[in-house]
This record gives sequence, C-alpha cells and structure tokens, in this order.
Amino acid sequence: MKTKVLFVCLGNICRSPLAEALFSKHVLDLGLVNEFQIDSCGTSNYHIGDYPDTRSYQNALVNGVRIEHRGRQLTYDDLIEYDYLLAMDRSNLADIQKLTKQDGKEGQLLMMREFDPGANQIDVPDPYYGGDNGFQEVFEILERSTSELVLHLQKRRRI
Repeated sequence: MKTKVLFVCLGNICRSPLAEALFSKHVLDLGLVNEFQIDSCGTSNYHIGDYPDTRSYQNALVNGVRIEHRGRQLTYDDLIEYDYLLAMDRSNLADIQKLTKQDGKEGQLLMMREFDPGANQIDVPDPYYGGDNGFQEVFEILERSTSELVLHLQKRRRI
C-alpha cells in the first residue's frame, strides 16, 4: 500500500509544487517510486489549472529539478485520501485545520519545516512577492526538508 503525501501552500504555484517535485526526485533516487503517491495543492482557488510560477520553475531547473504540476485547490476528499498533509506555513495549517473541523476529520497534519534540520523558524517563506534570492532560499529549505521527510517515512514504514 502506497504512502500518500500531499504538500500544501496558498496558491499551489511556488512552494508546494516545488516540494512535490523535490520529494518525487528523492523518492526516485532511492528507488521508492512504487511506495509513494505524491501531489500538491493550495488552500486558495487563485491558481486552479495554472502552471507553476515561472520564477519557481526556472529556479528549480537551474538546480536540476523539473516541476510538472498544474495548480489545484485542497478539498475535503484530500483529507481522507492522503496519509500526510504538509503545510508550508502556519496560515495554511490553520486553513487546513478549519476544513478538518467542519466534519470532525483530523488528518495527519504536519509543518514542512518540522523536517528541516537547519530550521530556525516554523514557516517556509512565500517567495511570491520577493526577488530571485527568495526562490533560491525556498529551494534550499525544501531540498533539506523533503530529503529528511523521505528518510522519516522510510523508517516509519520500514521500506
């Protein structure tokens, strides 16, 4: 049975699709593709069907990662379907928690930076309104975090 992992940010065009792509790369590199189902989404409906932000996409390419995703919004069904939902920041976590409380469903909700060994804060910053340096900073944070998340889930599932 596959472990289902969902990365969640606000618009699903910067942080969460990058986290999805990085996690997928780590899984592929470790030969664990058949062990995971991986996706990302946003808590808002701002970018449904959109490609990732070009700055995020280009930054990922420069770092050797290709993002292949179209924006979508978090649904209640995601809370049931996915084993792990990883919020990029406290605001997204609060939005997910509001949805879970509507029907009493409590998912396995975690903060992405819980898995960042270099973390000195809880949130993955949103690079949308910043410059190129912000996209590289987010790449580095998510690179560390997704790598540790894969190791954590491997140990937990003994795979």
